[in-house]
Amino acid sequence: MNRIAIASLIAAAAAGAHAETYLDNARVRSADPQFESVSVPREECSRQLVSEVRRVDGDRNYGGVVVGGVAGAVLGNQVGQGHGREAATALGAVVGALAGDRIANGDRVQQYQEVPREVTTCRTVNEVQNRLTGYRVAYEYRGQQFTTLMRENPGPSLQVRVSVEPAGR
Repeated sequence: MNRIAIASLIAAAAAGAHAETYLDNARVRSADPQFESVSVPREECSRQLVSEVRRVDGDRNYGGVVVGGVAGAVLGNQVGQGHGREAATALGAVVGALAGDRIANGDRVQQYQEVPREVTTCRTVNEVQNRLTGYRVAYEYRGQQFTTLMRENPGPSLQVRVSVEPAGR
């Protein structure tokens, strides 16, 4: 019994395979372009001048550091004996240099000056662009209306595939 059912299914499929197909032309009624909005990022930069306040040092007097360091070393050398004298000499040189610098440069007034500086700032801007994705084509074939989406505009006519097979047996 199963063999008869399988044989009838194969016969029905074979009958469907014998359907006739051919190509014909249909008249295009309209071809409307279809768009999609796409966000395209781009970088937008601008340059600005800003004022920056900087401390301006005048000419520094280093003579006070030298004289103070030597005087401190001589005084420190007069104190102590052995390794204590060496330590006192080094400490006296450092203290003398600091004192000499303060005496030589202590009356200087620190000055501030406004200096222009260029600053570049960038940001990402999303620009929306419309891109053509295809055409919605309305066409007529033997009095019936059809629509489809196509990549390209087909022009005044459209080639269609027509399939003919018996409606029933």
